[in-house]
Amino acid sequence: MSKAIAIISGVTVVAVVGGMFAVTQLASPPDCGVAAGDDIGGPFTLLSETGATVTDVDIITEPTLVYFGYTFCPDVCPLDSARNAAAIDILADQGVSATPVFISIDPARDTVDVVRDYADNFHPKMIGLTGTEEQVAAASKAYRTFYKKEHGDPEYYLVQHSTSTYLMLPDTGFATYFGRADSPEHVANVTACFAAG
Repeated sequence: MSKAIAIISGVTVVAVVGGMFAVTQLASPPDCGVAAGDDIGGPFTLLSETGATVTDVDIITEPTLVYFGYTFCPDVCPLDSARNAAAIDILADQGVSATPVFISIDPARDTVDVVRDYADNFHPKMIGLTGTEEQVAAASKAYRTFYKKEHGDPEYYLVQHSTSTYLMLPDTGFATYFGRADSPEHVANVTACFAAG
């Protein structure tokens, strides 16, 4: 009899502990790899690929991958943009809607038409943004990005710039960032994690 009571008690304890664990997991947001302590992002005003003036509120309406680059970039920007576009497709297959955004840090050459063609070449959902020198500088400052035009040919110059992609959420802002080594699958999985939170 005492053996049966002990077994029943053991099962009860396991059930209670298991139930408490499940409740805790449901109540707590998932650990998606938050980059704690970073104050990144903020208000910006830029020109969309349609020529309309837009703000961050207009653009960040769902999980959004924000990247600063320029269309004349010979290697880094195309690779990162393609990676971000691939992540968007992976997310779509998982039933998660997200938006890739390309913000030009070379407004002298990257007109509205140029950024539209560039963004559309990578993904139909990709939004290309440009603006005045002042608008671009303000957006870059908000996201703590770096860019510097190199001296040389006035038409075919290069621009040094940072290469992080920022995951922004409409309600809470900055979630985390991705580096050049991160795969489309990693970007998609982390983005999906935050979207589910």
